Amino acid sequence: MKKHIMLVDDSKTIRNLLAFVLKSEGYKITTAEDGLDAIEKIYSIDEPINLLIVDVNMPRMDGFTFIKTIRQQELYKDVPIIVLSTEGEEKDIQTGMSVGANLYMIKPAHPEKMVRNIKMLLG
Repeated sequence: MKKHIMLVDDSKTIRNLLAFVLKSEGYKITTAEDGLDAIEKIYSIDEPINLLIVDVNMPRMDGFTFIKTIRQQELYKDVPIIVLSTEGEEKDIQTGMSVGANLYMIKPAHPEKMVRNIKMLLG
């Protein structure tokens, strides 16, 4: 069965680019434009998400708040999360890791590196 990845980013360009790359690697992709959109979609789909890729700066609900919220759900407390952000300062990385991210990547992330990291996290 295909692994299911959710891309949460307010940039349609980033969502489309990553979706294209990851679909070509055989992953099933669901996209969301911010944290609230992601939460709504997570609870409206029948199959679990195997990995989340989350931006930080988004309208309505930012990435850190989304990660904190989703980590409180039993089904998503251990799902791998990659933060993908333009915010690359040490304090941002520390915040990302402290709210529950498994990996913090700075934009623009090279597609091959992203795929390698996803494979590593999904085992």
